Amino acid sequence: MVETVERFYSAFNGLDAEVMTNCYHDNIIFEDPAFGQLKADRAKAMWQMICASQKGKSFRVKCLHVHRENGIVKADWEAFYTFSKTGRSVHNKIKAQFEFKDGLIIKHIDHFNLHKWAWQAFGLKGWLIGKFPFFKNQLQRQTNNALDNYLKNR
Repeated sequence: MVETVERFYSAFNGLDAEVMTNCYHDNIIFEDPAFGQLKADRAKAMWQMICASQKGKSFRVKCLHVHRENGIVKADWEAFYTFSKTGRSVHNKIKAQFEFKDGLIIKHIDHFNLHKWAWQAFGLKGWLIGKFPFFKNQLQRQTNNALDNYLKNR
């Protein structure tokens, strides 16, 4: 299980969505503050969209620590990238947890401080509004609309 998570992040650093999604069970449930909850093919498509959008850019992922705790695999990882809407640099620190079924990831939850992310991505405006629920709701609408468009156009 730990090896699967390490393979997932190694593939993410290389923007290899195929290897990443092959680590996922067909009934995967993914959740994070930016997208909310995504299931099955929609969760896999999110990684395909992210990887495709970052090709040729200054994107990198660093997986710091992966360990198993009470049947759940946990990982601390960081993402470094330029937020496309503002051109601002983002260094996002994420805590993830994974559950497995049939040797594949069935549940993947990423936790990060959305207020800190908003500050990095949007500057002062993000700092001012990033802590409010309406910001999270609006962000999730935007990211899911982008995912809908990605799915329509591929």
